[in-house]
Amino acid sequence: MPSFVSGAARLLDLYCLYDSYKSSSTEREADYKAMLSDWRIVGQDILCAMKQFERSLPPGSRAHDDDLCGASRQMSLFQ
Repeated sequence: MPSFVSGAARLLDLYCLYDSYKSSSTEREADYKAMLSDWRIVGQDILCAMKQFERSLPPGSRAHDDDLCGASRQMSLFQ
């Protein structure tokens, strides 16, 4: 939680020296990191949706372990 002092420091920081952001040595590296981060989030969303769907199934009708949506396959895809 930012304090009053840190807020005032940001107001007076004309050259943006107070805050530091993730930096990359090249534009290509920055693009790679951003894309990797985006796809990780997409993967997490898909995993969450798969788990939610599996929980909605009636007992005894779970996907087989050798199925693409099986629990062992889910974990290996997104870890």
